[in-house]
Amino acid sequence: MSPERSAFRHKNKTKLEFDLVFFKRFLKLATVVFPKWNSGNVLLCILLLCLGLLEQVVVFNIGYIPSKYYKVFGTKDSNGFKEVTILAAILILSISFIKSTVSYITSLLEIIWRANITYSLHRLYFKDAVYYNINCFGKVDNPDQRITQDVERFCYYLSTIFAPLIIAPFTIGYYLYKSVQSTTYLGPVGVISFFIVATIINKILMSPVVNLVFKKKEREGNFRFKHMQIRMYSESAAFYKSGHIEKNKTNNQLLSLLKISQKLVLREYPLDFFINLSNYFGSILSYLLLAIPIFGGLYDNMSSVDLSAKISSTSFVIMYLINNFTKLIDLAANVARMAGNAHRIGEIMEELGKIKAEKETTYHFIENESITRDGDNDPDCQIAINETRRQKAVTVDNLTYGPPQCRDILCRNLKFNVELNTNILITGDSGCGKSSLLRVLANLWPPVTGKVQYHIPERPHHMLFLPQKPYFTDGSLRQQIIFPVEDVEPPIVSIDEDRIHQYLEFVGLTNILDRVGMDTETDWNWYDELSPGEMQRLSFVRLFYHQPKVAALDEATSQIGLEAEQKMYLKCKELGITLVSVGHRESLRQFHHIELHLDGKGGWTLQPITDNIFTQSDV
Repeated sequence: MSPERSAFRHKNKTKLEFDLVFFKRFLKLATVVFPKWNSGNVLLCILLLCLGLLEQVVVFNIGYIPSKYYKVFGTKDSNGFKEVTILAAILILSISFIKSTVSYITSLLEIIWRANITYSLHRLYFKDAVYYNINCFGKVDNPDQRITQDVERFCYYLSTIFAPLIIAPFTIGYYLYKSVQSTTYLGPVGVISFFIVATIINKILMSPVVNLVFKKKEREGNFRFKHMQIRMYSESAAFYKSGHIEKNKTNNQLLSLLKISQKLVLREYPLDFFINLSNYFGSILSYLLLAIPIFGGLYDNMSSVDLSAKISSTSFVIMYLINNFTKLIDLAANVARMAGNAHRIGEIMEELGKIKAEKETTYHFIENESITRDGDNDPDCQIAINETRRQKAVTVDNLTYGPPQCRDILCRNLKFNVELNTNILITGDSGCGKSSLLRVLANLWPPVTGKVQYHIPERPHHMLFLPQKPYFTDGSLRQQIIFPVEDVEPPIVSIDEDRIHQYLEFVGLTNILDRVGMDTETDWNWYDELSPGEMQRLSFVRLFYHQPKVAALDEATSQIGLEAEQKMYLKCKELGITLVSVGHRESLRQFHHIELHLDGKGGWTLQPITDNIFTQSDV
């Protein structure tokens, strides 16, 4: 199954809300965001809390500046005016510094959080080819989007709500205390009751928004993938002159995205309405609470001046308390968006963990073990091999295999050995399971029954696969050739230089070296710059560079001529590379000792190839 289909294959039927599942996933993410209590981002959070509290103190004092100006203007106190102005300047500089620092720390935390989550996902994603399984057979859509865009959005929305959330308990606690002093328990009870009712309504309004944010992200990924598909296969599509049909398909993806976006906007409307309602209702709530004792006669014994002062001081405390609560209500929209992204990241973390846990180990490496054939195979398949060269590399024992998550069986009870210096050609009709067998050998597919046992290390200089679709990473020409080795030590570079030059000249690709050089970092896409034949020849340069004991080639010469094919296979013989080849060309038979034929119905035969070019001494 092709990974390209993963974007459109899965539809999430579960309704995701602001519920217990979200809190479990959020707590899981929190352990990734804050791996240790003494980590740097925890210290940044503490600093952020301190700055947030200091900001409240400065803002509180700035709030009294106008009244101080009124007083000095009323008394025409010039010295007092200078003092108030100096104080105002200090407070303004302080609040500017604090707000800028808070913004900087918040942005820094967003970067650190994204790094922690993404590195954590990468550890799971790139472990044991889990990335292959989740893209081909996983139950989540658009893994690439979840790891890139969804993580970025989650960290952004978390950063916007984090500072207010950690500061809120302290400021609310302080103003609750001040409110009790001013109004006994009437003010706090009224404000808390208002906040509880608002929170319940917010929760009800947020749940559908969370689910729609999740679905919108899914549609965004599908729409983006469709454009990426056109970019990757633009030439093939152009040959079919398929612009009209691809336009319709892409527009359908856009229409699906726009429909879900409209639903999201519609669901966000009541949430935004209630947030605005809460803000403006909160502005008069303090007066409503004061109306109860005033009209109840509690302050009848006060003079008008004292009553005005009482109303002013009490309303200020209650209004500031309400302001802190309404700030939390204002965060509802961002909390909903954060929750939607948290669900998507949580889902892929769960799926990656599940795949990793379920991935069966079908290889058993036995170091330096030399095992000869034991006669288990069909006697007709015995090859006279020199005893000193009968070392087994891979044992396939009673192997039955088929596509994962599918009941189809491609081959049953397959039994053979890959022995050094004995080349095997796998043949059969298209779809019979030839490439699938290589997937099982590479541990990409688990066997249904039986096992694959390795007697050589699974490293590039021991075992290397050349897949049907050549793979090239980003980077220089050298990095393409030494792949999948990440880098080479400086003393080896000069040695590599000579070998690589020889191999590039041998396969006829010196023109690429002339164009880009060996170590020039290119910003191009190697797939766009190389023809299919050039890609296969460059793959052979990679093979010659590593010189593995065994190489598995899947249609590795299908795009090059017969003369070039012969050169490649003879070079493999010269370098001592044992080959397991998949191919349809009759010309391949001459380079192999044994033919493994799959009939596509579960059966198989293993027979010697007598008309090969190797001498008897070679076999």
